Amino acid sequence: MAREVTLRRTTKETDVEVFLRLEGERRITVALFVPFFPHLLEALAFHAGWDLSLRAEGDAERVDDHHVVEDVGIVLGEALHACLGDKKGIRRFGEAFVPMDDALSMAVLDLSGRPYLVYDIPFPPGTRIGNFEMALLEEFLRAFTSSARLTLHAKIWWGKNAHHASEALFKAVGRALHEATQVVGDTLLSTKGIL
Repeated sequence: MAREVTLRRTTKETDVEVFLRLEGERRITVALFVPFFPHLLEALAFHAGWDLSLRAEGDAERVDDHHVVEDVGIVLGEALHACLGDKKGIRRFGEAFVPMDDALSMAVLDLSGRPYLVYDIPFPPGTRIGNFEMALLEEFLRAFTSSARLTLHAKIWWGKNAHHASEALFKAVGRALHEATQVVGDTLLSTKGIL
């Protein structure tokens, strides 16, 4: 049975629709008018091995990009959670270190059912990549981990170029998700009997 779902979330601030298939062919479309962020989402989905269609609109012109970025994290996390079902047979844990030129980033995660984010980057507050606020990466990852109900340790070990470092981080998250979501048996990997 295909692990796929379509979800939509509409609020007074945003309208986000996501189609996600975990065993994909890397067919990815992201329609989102926030600078640089679609590039990161495409990298994450590609390295996770997903099919992803994502469309998001929001109040960026009136407010800023925060609401759209956070709500994309919420809906994408809910989609991942729905695709995983009872999580029976999944590998559960995933990890990846990804270099990109001067930068090295890491993602280690557990599809535990317990949302928790550890986010550690070397860039000071206010850092921008073009017109994109790097602080929004943490907002996305916090919303994503909460809605997907996973634990994620996300770290940029070093890097002079914020573009390289953040792209390496999203690739690492994608690769760790690819590993953790693989079905490797029929046992639920939990001593509690639930994830």
